[in-house]
Amino acid sequence: MAENARVCWVEHGEPWVLESELISQLDLPLNLDQNRHNAFHSRLKGLRAEARQRARELPISA
Repeated sequence: MAENARVCWVEHGEPWVLESELISQLDLPLNLDQNRHNAFHSRLKGLRAEARQRARELPISA
């Protein structure tokens, strides 16, 4: 991610509107919210569910 990811921000009075526009126009495969049209959506959703289940089964240590 250090080589390929970028972060920026913009002040916006209604950020949820901007978020919806960006998700609909850009390929953001790691963002599942409002992104069902992405080809990777169902696979990533499944992988995250499997990871959550595995994590729940792990022992908790102090």
